[in-house]
Order: sequence, then structure tokens, then C-alpha cells
Amino acid sequence: MEKKELLDLVIIGGGPAGLTAGLYAARSQMNVIMLEKMMPGGMVSITAEVENYPGTPDITGPELVGNMEKQARDMGLEIKSEEVLLIEPGAGINGHIVKTDSNEYIAKSVLIATGSTPRKIGCVGESEHLGRGVSYCATCDGAFFREKEIAVVGGGDSAVEEALYLTKFASKVTIIHRRDKLRATKVIQEKALKHPKINFIWDTVVEGIEGKMIVDNLKLKNVKTNEITDFKVQGIFVFVGYIPGTSFVPGIIDKDQAGYIKTDMEMRTNIPGIFAAGDIISKKQRQIVTACGDAATAIKSIEFYNDWYFEEEQYL
Repeated sequence: MEKKELLDLVIIGGGPAGLTAGLYAARSQMNVIMLEKMMPGGMVSITAEVENYPGTPDITGPELVGNMEKQARDMGLEIKSEEVLLIEPGAGINGHIVKTDSNEYIAKSVLIATGSTPRKIGCVGESEHLGRGVSYCATCDGAFFREKEIAVVGGGDSAVEEALYLTKFASKVTIIHRRDKLRATKVIQEKALKHPKINFIWDTVVEGIEGKMIVDNLKLKNVKTNEITDFKVQGIFVFVGYIPGTSFVPGIIDKDQAGYIKTDMEMRTNIPGIFAAGDIISKKQRQIVTACGDAATAIKSIEFYNDWYFEEEQYL
């Protein structure tokens, strides 16, 4: 059998976590490649403005991740446009095999940084108004809705917590929920129910999002009466869950109930040599800055693992 090149690291995913990991790995002279099925950047690349990343005031999402990509490439990171189909842990004797739609790689370590994507409502006008009144991140975009009337869709902890956060900026926040009561924990519910800026529309789903340039109207449907009504708002925040990008991740890697990868504080999974970082892991905060911090931690862990636990001469 032909001997394959043994890489130090394969990074899967090209968002802020992946790009930070690539920068750190390349700077440490690792033999590393990054695999990204689309353009590098992740969800940040469709964020209109980023106000809360340190040292970069008044920067757009595409500009921020563009700078990250350039810095990583300048440091020597190789980025390949390939979709990962499968990871075979330990299949290369000591290394892990990563199979894509066009190639196969073997590496001492694998870093999964594929992030997660917001679960969408799926209604008419949602995609068309992304970044023009439709948002999935209160921390990212809340400040752009100062003194505006906005809607929050959802009834779980995330939706209610984000609605409370948005009261710092908006003049009025209306929570739209498909049931007649919230699913959030009791203490969070009580805060929202007592808040003077928060109102509720129960038993209702969003059927359409309208507006010429920006959002100005929602088409609402009462699930009990089927009545369709108009609701005037200047923005809508959707918090109906996230979908972790783990379709290629083998079942032997531990995940939480929502499908996010479990790691320890060093970003190690339960499988030696397989690490994860960023929005793909089970954690509370999913922000650009936390994703970058996860990645920096992961690379230091990977360096230690590769240096001390890997027998380089035994591989396919």
C-alpha cells in the first residue's frame, strides 16, 4: 500500500474558530490543512456589522473574517474547498483518516470547527430580509435596533433571555410563541412576564416577513383559529434553536442532547487526537471571541498531544 503523507493536523471548518486554529497551527510550523466546503468565514460572513469583537470597531462581518483568512494564509495555512464526508478515528493506525468529496487525508490530530447554524422559521421573506431586519443573534445585532419595536420568535430559555437582553435597546419587544405558555425556566419567565417593555402574542406562528428595504411587517397566523393578521415591527429576532454541523462526525464521539460535541477544558473529545472548538461544542456562550479562544486552547492541546503521544513512524 502506498504510504500517505502524515499531516500534523486537519482542521474541518473555516469560521472564526477554524481560521484562528489555522493561524496558530501554521505559526507553530505544523503541517496543517483546513477543509471548508464553502467560502471561509462561517456565519460571521453574513453579519452586516460586528461591534463586539475587541479592537475592531465599525467593521463588517465579511471584513473581519476576510482579515482573519488573509492573516492565516499569510502565515502559511493551506485552505482547501472540500466537503468532509467522514472521519475514521484511528483508521490510519496512529492517525485519523478524513474523507472528503474529492480526497482522503491522514493526520495525527483532527480539529472539528464546523459551528452551528440557526434553525430558521422557514417562512416567506425570511432569507430575503437576512441582515435587513431579520437576525438570529441579539448580542451581535441588538444595538442596531435602538428605540425600535421588534419581535422575538420562540419560547425557550434562549428566546426569553435574548428578549430580556434586547430591552436594553428596543422600545418594545414582543415575544411570539406557538404555544400558550413559555418553555423557559420559571425564573426567566417571571422576569419577562414582569418586564414593562415585553409583550406576548400566544398560539401564533410567523407566516411571512415583509418590507421593501427592511422589515416593516409580519404576517401572523393563530394556530387555534387560523386567523391571519398583520403585525408592524422594525425587526425580528429568531430563536427557535440551532443545528450543529455534525453530520460527518462519527457516533463514538460524545455529544450532548442537542447534538453538540462534548469537550473538556482543553478542547479534547473523548477520542484521543480528535478535538473540537467554537460553536460546535457544548457550551453556554457562542460568540466570535469565544470561538477564537477555544481554537487557541485547542492548538496548544494538539501540540502537546502530537509531541508526546504520537509515534510518527507507524502510519499508512
